[in-house]
Amino acid sequence: MITSPDILYIEDDPDFAFIMNYAVREIKDDLVVSIVEDGNMAIAALKRFEEDKHRPKLILLDLNLPGISGLEVLKKIKEIPYFKYVPVILFSTSDDVRDVKSSLESGANAFLTKPDGYNNLIVCMQSLYDFWFNQNRSIN
Repeated sequence: MITSPDILYIEDDPDFAFIMNYAVREIKDDLVVSIVEDGNMAIAALKRFEEDKHRPKLILLDLNLPGISGLEVLKKIKEIPYFKYVPVILFSTSDDVRDVKSSLESGANAFLTKPDGYNNLIVCMQSLYDFWFNQNRSIN
């Protein structure tokens, strides 16, 4: 049986995914992070979550993925009514204004550039956690 992760992280770089998972555990050690490596796997995982009536509380999505791009994954997520109110944060190495604009126009709740260094990642993830898990009141 599939359980709902707190965070679904769609990231093709296994090293960064590992570091991210570790950073999240430093913020709150009982947060469940599910990591998928590409867009096709993400869509398949979301379909399984929907079938089992589970949904992540937050989706972190890399922009540059093999196969289906992060932008295309975002559009597919937003087409699934079950995930309508799940916040999707684009989390990318890009800081190109065009990437930010196209992500927000496609339904992303925010666009964050991946920080340099582990300590900066901790600060970034703490901010994400504080807002999306403590301050934001969604209907999710």
